[in-house]
Amino acid sequence: MTSVDPLIAAHDVVKGYRTAAGYVSVLAGVDLHVAPREMVAIVGASGVGKSTLLHVLGSLDRPESGRVVVAGQDVFALDEDHLREFRNRTLGFVFQFHHLLPEFTALENVMMPMLIARRPLPEAREKAKALLEDLGLGHRAEHRPGAMSGGEQQRVAVARALVQSPRALLGDEPSGNLDQETGERLHALLRRLNQEKGITVVIVTHNERLAAACDRVLRLEGGRLHDL
Repeated sequence: MTSVDPLIAAHDVVKGYRTAAGYVSVLAGVDLHVAPREMVAIVGASGVGKSTLLHVLGSLDRPESGRVVVAGQDVFALDEDHLREFRNRTLGFVFQFHHLLPEFTALENVMMPMLIARRPLPEAREKAKALLEDLGLGHRAEHRPGAMSGGEQQRVAVARALVQSPRALLGDEPSGNLDQETGERLHALLRRLNQEKGITVVIVTHNERLAAACDRVLRLEGGRLHDL
């Protein structure tokens, strides 16, 4: 294991859900270390808890026990306001469905995290415009999501995830709603961002080609992670 301090670390993370049929264990003591600039894929059968794990790593969902440390910060030791602020500036998220706001243009959607963080409007506009240009969407900046293809919408979502210059990008089946060709272009984009910009990437995926392009592949099975 590298001697470099991990950017993302999970220590004995436990998470489950109570249902009408009783308690269902999902994460049964997960340990994970992701190094800075690393690109990691998490694979596994449907329903094993991959998305749950990603949400815990991204501090979107709290574990029952265990710790998650991101960029040296024990995230669940923070109160909700400070956790929200930390998450907004440190982590970017891309989901299977882009969750763009349909009434806003691509540029306005990308600007949104900076505006929420109360960054100056000109700065937010300039950064969002530069990102859209970098991702090949400069000509789509004033278009609303409904006028764009699925692949274009997902690239806008990637730009939105990057606008706060996060240390890490977390993806939950980011190409799961795209056709194969468009999905592969998205995979190439994520790898480029990882290699050229040094962004740490953790992706949950069923896509074997995307997983194979990562530095490391882990399988979630029986509530724990296993190296492949």
